[in-house]
Amino acid sequence: MGQQQLLLIVLSVIIVGIAVSVGVNMFQSGAVDANRQALISDVVNYASKAQRHYRTPTQLGGGSQSFDQFNLGPLDTANANGVFAIATSVPANNSQVTGSIAKVSGSSGTIYIVASGNEVGDDGTNPVKVYAKVTQDSIATKLMN
Repeated sequence: MGQQQLLLIVLSVIIVGIAVSVGVNMFQSGAVDANRQALISDVVNYASKAQRHYRTPTQLGGGSQSFDQFNLGPLDTANANGVFAIATSVPANNSQVTGSIAKVSGSSGTIYIVASGNEVGDDGTNPVKVYAKVTQDSIATKLMN
């Protein structure tokens, strides 16, 4: 009788350990997905600001049909979700983004709002990374990590 009780206790401990491990993994996965979704929301918001700049006449502080001189304000380069920057070419790697308030130079018809999150992405070393391709009339987001 005592041997069966010990076996049931050991089996119960193993099952509880596996359940806790699965729960922790699910929580971490949920945190990464939540960070990605928050970053996508932020880059789409900044992309709409860029489009507003594109459509606003130069006399009113806009780009007058250009993204020239558009920049993220100092408060827009980082928040609780991650770090943000503007690029004029397609982001190529999964490395961390450095927040930047540099203005877009030149009359570019397409810009990219790039963001790095606070969670580790799919590659296991670099942070979650997304970008939005912004043109005069469209916004397209892409997950990088």
